[in-house]
Amino acid sequence: MAFSNDGQLLASGSFDGLVQIWDVSSRNIMGTLEGSGRGIEWVKWHPRGHLVLGGSEDANVWMWNADKCANLNVFSGHSSSVTCGDFTPDGKTICTGSDDATLRIWNPRTGGNIHVIRGHQYHTEGLTCMGISADSTLAITGAKDGSVHIVNIPSGKVVSSLPSHTDSIECLGLSASSPWVATGSMDKNLIVWDLQHSSQRFTCGHKDGVTCLTWVGTSRFLATGCVDGKVRMWDSLSGDCVKTFSGHSDAIQSLSLSANKDFLVSVSLDGTARVFEIAEFQ
Repeated sequence: MAFSNDGQLLASGSFDGLVQIWDVSSRNIMGTLEGSGRGIEWVKWHPRGHLVLGGSEDANVWMWNADKCANLNVFSGHSSSVTCGDFTPDGKTICTGSDDATLRIWNPRTGGNIHVIRGHQYHTEGLTCMGISADSTLAITGAKDGSVHIVNIPSGKVVSSLPSHTDSIECLGLSASSPWVATGSMDKNLIVWDLQHSSQRFTCGHKDGVTCLTWVGTSRFLATGCVDGKVRMWDSLSGDCVKTFSGHSDAIQSLSLSANKDFLVSVSLDGTARVFEIAEFQ
């Protein structure tokens, strides 16, 4: 699921192959976006308009006009399910990662494939997650093989690698206030990296695999969700766990911040969502 950047619409993608567009204020369905019928892996909105991007199990990436419920383009080239992707923050480029172990960079206007990143310098197994730098020049990708790579989007070149994890990368997130990226893995570790030097700042150990993470706005804090059902708050300056939130009885699947950064919502395989107060971590 994803909210449009103006907060007016919500897109939900499902294994039924459909993307529903919801009006946030009325809670009503505005329309349905149809693809090939294969499951939708993720949905993202254009940073400035009502364009929706979706990655599908059919190996294609679909782009729709949400206001008109019209398909605008299909980006074809991947050979397996498209597991992650997004518009660059400037809205001029699309980056997508796939279970085929490649990253593709696209022109959203023409549908043309600008770069394909693959091979011995890149991932050997399927991509799982992606982050794009605020200046739209770097894509950071994680994969099932435990590798993290940094790609220059304009050139399509792998410019650096962050080797340290020993199991699948499940999540990554770029800091909004520092040149840092955090990666979470099934190897039970959260690692905070300095992007400028491609070096580790801290490794933060967990009792089980790290499934999701989110930075708390522009603060130095970030939260992780874990297979052990705990949500943990970390100080990225010291590497310390400053608080553990308990209550769930199964793995955490997703974390999301409220707009005012006072609350953190966690969703778990135990069938519940929980709201935690985090106003002290600003």
